[in-house]
Amino acid sequence: MNPTADSARLRLADPASRDTVLDGAWWPRSSDPATELPALLEALSALRGVITHVLLNPAEWDLPRPSRASGRSSARLGWYTSQPAGLITVINDFGRDRFDLLVIPPDASPASADTASAAAADADDRRHTPELLAMVEHAG
Repeated sequence: MNPTADSARLRLADPASRDTVLDGAWWPRSSDPATELPALLEALSALRGVITHVLLNPAEWDLPRPSRASGRSSARLGWYTSQPAGLITVINDFGRDRFDLLVIPPDASPASADTASAAAADADDRRHTPELLAMVEHAG
C-alpha cells in the first residue's frame, strides 16, 4: 500500500474491478468532513486519478457540510439522505469511473476496523455495508 493511502487509512481492492460489491474501505479519524475528506481525496487522486464528485450520507458527518472538499483536490460533495449508511461513493474522471468504499466508524476498534476493511477490499467477499458495519466493534 502506498504511504498516502496508509495515512488516510484507506484499503482498496487490488486490482480494481467493477465486479465487486465494494471497492475497499476508509477509516476516518473523526466525523468532521472538512478535516477528513482532503486526505482521502489526496490519496485517491494519487491512486485513481482526478476525483470530481463524492457522495455521502449527511447523518454520518458533523456540521458544517461543505459543498466542496478543500485542499489539493477540489471535488464536489453531495450530501444525500438516500446514500446508504456506511458508504461513500467516489466519482473520478468526470463520471467515467466510480467506486464505493465502506466507511468504518471513527470509534471502531483497530482489530475490527482491520477485519472490516480487509473484507471490503476482498473481491470475493459479497457482503454489503450493513453486514460489514454490524461486525464492527467500537473502542471504549
